[in-house]
Amino acid sequence: MSNNAALTIRTDPQTKKVISDFAASVGLSTSAFATAILLQAVREQQVLLTPSLEPTPYLEKLMQEAAADRKANRNYKTINNEAELDDFFKDL
Repeated sequence: MSNNAALTIRTDPQTKKVISDFAASVGLSTSAFATAILLQAVREQQVLLTPSLEPTPYLEKLMQEAAADRKANRNYKTINNEAELDDFFKDL
């Protein structure tokens, strides 16, 4: 017997793609993303909707530099567990 239950959400194909792409960009499946968002709303007993904000040119430049650093594996460290995180902060 499975410990999973299906929840069907109807939306248009473009919205589905945007949600799926965003979830993937933060390392989650669409299902995991939806579950996390819904559980947060239930836990906090509120749904917080905010207007989208556009980054300033300065922030856009920083984001591009960070993306280039990530791609070149510069100024980037993968931390896999709590011990590595502790070691990382000790080295700062």
